[in-house]
Amino acid sequence: MHACYRACYRACMGQMTWRAPDELLERVRHAAGIQGRSLNDYVSAVLNAATDPALADSEFAGLRQRLAQADLLVRSRPHHRRPSSTAVAAARRHAGQGTPLEQLVTDNRH
Repeated sequence: MHACYRACYRACMGQMTWRAPDELLERVRHAAGIQGRSLNDYVSAVLNAATDPALADSEFAGLRQRLAQADLLVRSRPHHRRPSSTAVAAARRHAGQGTPLEQLVTDNRH
């Protein structure tokens, strides 16, 4: 593996430590093995299925159903569109037309 690839890979990937009872860890290892996945890949797939509504009609549909029954499924949030740069610039101009804070403070002191 090239050093550049390794640096990019590490920069794009987070890492977490997971504490779990031995029995649960063995069940997760077993489930990963049945699917021919590494433990890391399996846990990542489970967490992805729990948090990505786009996977509802995929191979993870059964998993998502079980997560929903356990109330562990993340509900999709409404998507908010970012305002255009033109709208942001207009809002910035408009915001700059109010009474300066210094003036409000001075007026309140008298």
